Amino acid sequence: MKKIKGCVPCLFGLEALVAEELRKIGAEEVRADNGRVYFEGTPETFIDANLWLRCGQRVEIVLGQFPARTFEELFEGVRKLPWEQFIPEDGRFPVKGHALNSKLSSIPACQSIVKKAIVRRLEGHYKRSVFQESGMLYSIRFSLLKDQAVLMLDTTGTALHKRGYRPAAMPAPIRETLGAALVSIARPYPDTVLYDPFAGSGTLLIEGAMLARNMAPGLGRGFISEGWALFPKAHWQQRREAARAAAKKEIPFRGIGSDIDPKAVKMAEDNAKRAGVADCLEFKVADVKDFKIETPRGMVVTNPPYGERLLEKEQAQELYRLMGKVFLQEPGKRYFIIAPDADFEKLFGRKADKKRKLYNGMLECNYFQYFKY
Repeated sequence: MKKIKGCVPCLFGLEALVAEELRKIGAEEVRADNGRVYFEGTPETFIDANLWLRCGQRVEIVLGQFPARTFEELFEGVRKLPWEQFIPEDGRFPVKGHALNSKLSSIPACQSIVKKAIVRRLEGHYKRSVFQESGMLYSIRFSLLKDQAVLMLDTTGTALHKRGYRPAAMPAPIRETLGAALVSIARPYPDTVLYDPFAGSGTLLIEGAMLARNMAPGLGRGFISEGWALFPKAHWQQRREAARAAAKKEIPFRGIGSDIDPKAVKMAEDNAKRAGVADCLEFKVADVKDFKIETPRGMVVTNPPYGERLLEKEQAQELYRLMGKVFLQEPGKRYFIIAPDADFEKLFGRKADKKRKLYNGMLECNYFQYFKY
């Protein structure tokens, strides 16, 4: 069948990782852009993307792109798209979107125009003027950037970082998608124990275990497009079974997390059980001042609390100094730390071997990587 165009929005800095993930599941024409990755694939590719993507936010079908400098251009551009190929007669189709550096800047007005244009198109196809919208949900998203409109249909629903294993979290938790990215960049070896001395809800270690064991992160949740004509439930079932069969739970992996808060430790343990990786993870109550890597080969991947999140700036900076003292520079020891402070390396006491700009939500951070001895 004809290939479908798709798009995966992601946090800035994760585009290359998402592109790599898409290629692994067989997507074609993969192209990274700022904050999103475009691709082409079959319906099965879209199902696999929802089940397997660790670092993307959602999986969208790109229906069309066109200039939209006026409301008339927006209306006509939307009306020309083949909405009847996706939305059934009783489908619900709410419209959301955003605009940046465009003449059409009123989001409510653009939402109204897009909705009216879709209704007009469906009226011509279904030969009716009233739509009850009582059936399945088809969430439509538009993007207006520099007077260019892109119309998309969301196949995911609740964003992909909602894996299903973390119903509750400690204050200011890291998103599962960013947590997976941090571990993916660090690339822990099979013989290396993964540590997180600021474990919080356990996200980094859980994502590390799922990555090591090739466990599809989307297996424990549902998706908005399950049951659409384009994505029959039988196809979802087939792809889920294939994903389950691909898991390698026999892979030796060990992760050790600690946190000063007993509530966080209990929550991390519960989350690990829900994720199906409790057998290879250990969580304990401990202060970072007492931290040490107790195995011959160990890797720290961590997201310490910092000024804009949980601590005052001075407290966060003192914490960085302490980390520099306890994160010892020894053979077999590697450290990967995400932080927003431009003076982190100075406070930590040594220059990173490599650093990478990433965003934690809207907060610009650097991922400081120490792997040379």
